[in-house]
Amino acid sequence: MYTIKFKFEEKGLSPVTIENVSPDQSILEVALENNIELHHNCGMVCACSTCHLYLEQGDEFVPEISDREEDFIDRAVSPRINSRLGCQCILVNGSGYLEVTLPDQTQFLGE
Repeated sequence: MYTIKFKFEEKGLSPVTIENVSPDQSILEVALENNIELHHNCGMVCACSTCHLYLEQGDEFVPEISDREEDFIDRAVSPRINSRLGCQCILVNGSGYLEVTLPDQTQFLGE
């Protein structure tokens, strides 16, 4: 089982820690199941960059970034070296601790 701490760049949002997370789910799915808003315009098929996040800790618990994912991250707002797409960060079998930061998504309002 995993523990995932979600932090937020958006002002006024406090960190949320989710415990007892089963493997074989994406970080995006975990967020949505726990009422954490993370945009996902393409329906979780790695065809956009709206579920962009920063994987601060725990990259060993998700698959390596693919060329396709990297191409979409290049289109994201403010990409960093630890940028990933939440739909592509599927937890491998095992357990551990992950920490992610969600970019301020208010920049997407009105699009």
